[in-house]
Amino acid sequence: MRKLLVLVLLSLILLPLASIALAQEHGQAPATEAQPAAPAANNNSIVIWKALGAALAIGVSAFATAWAQSRIGSAAAGAMAEKPEIGGVMIVLEALPETIIILGFVIAIMIVGIK
Repeated sequence: MRKLLVLVLLSLILLPLASIALAQEHGQAPATEAQPAAPAANNNSIVIWKALGAALAIGVSAFATAWAQSRIGSAAAGAMAEKPEIGGVMIVLEALPETIIILGFVIAIMIVGIK
């Protein structure tokens, strides 16, 4: 029941963000390469939404990494108590979720558009 509640709450939080990301003003043609880009100084809302997206990319991936490492760490402690020679494998398994935060950081850089 708790997992269902968390899933529903996350869906209610993330669903409006998708509609904002896909929003387009009425009568406006989709941007193509032939059209000049609007100056960034005139449109601060784009910068704000980019910053929010980058913060969410890093924040959600950091939360997921922490959750995964807590589960792996507790399982590793129990496994090493019974069989100490698997300590090296457990260290590798503890480091694997770190790729989640690294990929979140890469996505944040792609959202912000550092060139």
